[in-house]
Amino acid sequence: QVQLVESGGGLVQPGDSLRLSCAASGRTLTSYVMGWFRQAPGKERDFVAHITWSGGSTHYADSVKARFTISRDNANNTVYLQMNSLRSEDTAVYYCAARRIGVQSYNYWGQGTQVTVSS
Repeated sequence: QVQLVESGGGLVQPGDSLRLSCAASGRTLTSYVMGWFRQAPGKERDFVAHITWSGGSTHYADSVKARFTISRDNANNTVYLQMNSLRSEDTAVYYCAARRIGVQSYNYWGQGTQVTVSS
């Protein structure tokens, strides 16, 4: 089992920055991919970014490229999502997730953290 706990959400204005954290526990994560997803009201959950725990390879949704950065801290078993130049359309509940490398579906999810971008 992998336990994931997100934090760092909040209310910010357009153009502001915010950093989300995802603390992972329960297993050694070297063979895992860690992802961030988001779900806006009335919409489906969308992929935001992912990072491979061991090699640090990253991938981003087009909508967040050049604005968001995913990273991980191996020593603290934490994954981060640095979000810059936030827009109102970034408003959503953000979820951290984990899957084993080679597995298509994410099978471990956090409880989510709300990000609201509004003036």
